[in-house]
Amino acid sequence: MEKYRILVTGACGVTSRSVVRSLNKSKYFKNKCLFIGTDVCYNEYGIYEGLYDKVYRVPKFSASNYRAIMQQIIDENNIEYAIIIPEPEVLYWSEHPFNVKFLQIPPIFAKSVLSKLNLYKQLEGTGLTPKYQTIDKVTLSDANNVKLSYPLWIRDYSEGTTSGMGSFMPKNYEQLKAWLTINDKIDTFMLSEYLPGRNLACFLLYHEGKLLKYGVAERIEYLMAKVAVSKITGNTSKGKLLNDENVFHVAKQAVEEVINQTGETMNGLIVVDLKEDNYNTPKVTEINIRHVAFTSSFANAGLNFSEYQMLILTGQKQLISNSLTNIFPENNIILRDVDGLPIYQSHYKQLQIGEYI
Repeated sequence: MEKYRILVTGACGVTSRSVVRSLNKSKYFKNKCLFIGTDVCYNEYGIYEGLYDKVYRVPKFSASNYRAIMQQIIDENNIEYAIIIPEPEVLYWSEHPFNVKFLQIPPIFAKSVLSKLNLYKQLEGTGLTPKYQTIDKVTLSDANNVKLSYPLWIRDYSEGTTSGMGSFMPKNYEQLKAWLTINDKIDTFMLSEYLPGRNLACFLLYHEGKLLKYGVAERIEYLMAKVAVSKITGNTSKGKLLNDENVFHVAKQAVEEVINQTGETMNGLIVVDLKEDNYNTPKVTEINIRHVAFTSSFANAGLNFSEYQMLILTGQKQLISNSLTNIFPENNIILRDVDGLPIYQSHYKQLQIGEYI
C-alpha cells in the first residue's frame, strides 16, 4: 500500500526522534509511514540512527533560501503531512504555512507564548505564573535593583531558548554577579521566584477549539545534571507519568487565558511546563508549542500523542477514544540514558541490596 509521506522538521533532535518512535509503535501507522527529516544537522547522530528514510540538511527557518529549499523537498518527496518541532520554526509555519497538512498552532497564540516574557505578560494578574522581573546587565550592577528575594532563578528568556539556557539559582547577590560574568554573551535576563516543588509537564492536544487529549508527567532527574550549574539540562533521566487533575486544570486555564486574549481558535499540540511553589501550587513557567521528549514515554504507556496527531491529519479522528487521558499505575517510572532508548516501567520497585532482576 502507499505509505503516508511525513515531513519531520528538527529531525536530528531528541524530541523529533521521539515523535517518529511513537508513530512506529502505533497500530494505525507502524510500517505505514515514509519519514522525511529536515534539520540544520548540529546533532549528526540523528542522521545515521536509521529512523528516517531521508534526512536533508537545511538552513535555519530565518535564512533567505529556507522556503525555497523546503518547498523543493516537499515537492520532490510528494509530502502530504508535516510535524514541525523547533519552536521558532513552528511559529514560521503558523504564519507562513506550506501546502501540506499539519496541526497549525494559532499564529498570534504562538507568538504570544514563544518567549517566557511574552507569556508572563499575557498571564499578568492571573496568579498562574511566578513573580518575576526582567533586567539588563547594567541595571544588575546595583544590588538594589533586584526586587525579588533570594534564592531566585535567573535565566535567558529569548524566544525558543531550551535546556535551561543561562539558568542558575543564586542564593545571594555575589553569586548572581558571578553568573553574569560567566554568561557574558547574554545581555538581558529574567529573574523569577524560586519554585522548590515538582517539575511538571502537561501535554494538551486541541483540534478546532476542542481539547481531545491531555497527559501529565513529572521530571525528577536530568541527564548529565552534574555538568550544569543549575542541575537542569532539559533532558530528563528519571520521570513519572501522573494522574493529577489539578496540574491539568492549571495548564488548561493558562492556555485558555492566552487564547481568549488572542481571539483565535485553539489548535495543535502544546506542552505546558509548570513548577510547584512552597505551597505545592503549580505555577506555569513555559508553554512549548511542540512535542517534548516525554512523547515516546507517553506512547509506551498507551497515550500516543503522535498517533492522535496523525489520525487528525489523515481524517481518521473518529478512531481517537473519547477519554481525555489514561490512568497510569501510581508506581510507574520513566528512565533515560545517554546511550539508550527511554524505558517505561508501569510497576517500579527500587532494587534493594542483594536483590536482582
